[in-house]
Amino acid sequence: MATVTPEIPVLSEATPEKATAPKREYPGALVVVEGIDGSGKSTQLYLLKRWLEIGGYRIHFTEWNSSPLVKSATRRGKQRRLLTPTTFSMLHAADFADRCERQILPLLHGGYLVLADRYVYTAFARDAARGCSPRWLRNLYSFAPVPDITFYFRAPLDVAVNRITAGRPKLKYYEAGMDLGISLDRAESFRIFQERILNNYDQMIDTDRFVLMDGTTRVNKLQKQMRQIVGEKINLGQFSPKTKKKK
Repeated sequence: MATVTPEIPVLSEATPEKATAPKREYPGALVVVEGIDGSGKSTQLYLLKRWLEIGGYRIHFTEWNSSPLVKSATRRGKQRRLLTPTTFSMLHAADFADRCERQILPLLHGGYLVLADRYVYTAFARDAARGCSPRWLRNLYSFAPVPDITFYFRAPLDVAVNRITAGRPKLKYYEAGMDLGISLDRAESFRIFQERILNNYDQMIDTDRFVLMDGTTRVNKLQKQMRQIVGEKINLGQFSPKTKKKK
C-alpha cells in the first residue's frame, strides 16, 4: 500500500477553522520551530538537537534558506539588490523544495526525527509581510508535509528587536525590509517589518496548530518544557539506538 504524505492545506474562500491533526503514515517525525528574529527559537532547537544527539537518537537538522542549489543565486540577488518580493519568495520556495525532496521527505520515510529551524510558515509570515498573496503562498508550498509539532516562540516585539539590534553592528538590507520602502531609517524599517511578520504568525496559531512558547521564559525552563512536549507528542523510543540482544 502506498505511503500517503499529509500536506499543508491550501486556503479556501472561507476563513479556515482550527486544523485537525495530520495523519502521518511515514515512520519518521517532523518538529519545527518558528518565530520572528530574536524570539529564541534557534537557541532552543539547538539545545533540543544536542540533547537528542547525546541520547543517540536518529535525527536530522535542516534550516531555512540553506540549499546549496539556490544559495549562490540568492546571495547574488541580495548583493545587487535585484530581488522583488515575488522573486525572493520563489527563491525561498525553490530552496525549500530542494531540501524537502533531497533531505526532509527521504529521512521521514527512512524513520528519522527531522528538526527544522523555520519551515513553510516563515514564508507564510514573512513573504506575506512583503505583500505576497497568502493564498498564492499556501498553494506554492502545498506539497510540504505537515509537521508533527510546530513550536511558535513568541516574544514581545521590543524584546525580540532589542536582542537582534544589540548583537549586530548593522542590519542587512533585506533583513531590515529596506526593499519595501517602509522607512529610510534601517532600524525603524526592521521594527515595522518584524511587527508585520509577528502579526502574520499570530494569525496562524490556531489554524496551523502552533504550540505557543513564551520567548521571554528562562532558557533552561523553556528547554525543559520543549523536551516534555516532544516526549508527550512523539514516541522517541522509535528513534533511539537499537539495543543489542545479549547472547
